[in-house]
Amino acid sequence: MDSIIREKEVDEATNQMLQNLIKKKLKSNRYKTIHFILLTFATMYSISAFYYVYTHLVGTNQQSVLDTISILLSQSLFFYLGLIGCILFGAVKIYFDKKEKAEKEFHDLRCEIIDKSKDLWKEERWRNRHTIYAHLKKQYDINLYHESK
Repeated sequence: MDSIIREKEVDEATNQMLQNLIKKKLKSNRYKTIHFILLTFATMYSISAFYYVYTHLVGTNQQSVLDTISILLSQSLFFYLGLIGCILFGAVKIYFDKKEKAEKEFHDLRCEIIDKSKDLWKEERWRNRHTIYAHLKKQYDINLYHESK
């Protein structure tokens, strides 16, 4: 539990919503990072595999296209290079979908908190909410002032 949220007098429902929001933001950031790393690795792998295939297959067999294709299909190394590339880009797609889903869940919960802010922050707590909002913006990059991303 975040210390600034505990210090301010926040009711249990608001506290739970803010904690869930922080968890969803961290989950979204984790999927963004994993997606970026996988995408970078898959791109670098594809470039290096293409370079290897080009220099070892196309560069040495310039007689005909059919000879190049028959060598490509007869050696299992080229099949495994393609299979690894497909698996990497499949993983990139899976993590892209997970990232998009996590971002949507985070954004929906954030918008719900913004919509219900008048109900969640009553009376004297209304003055304390700016401190908590500023802390969430600074610490977790969560904007609870406006609904736009």
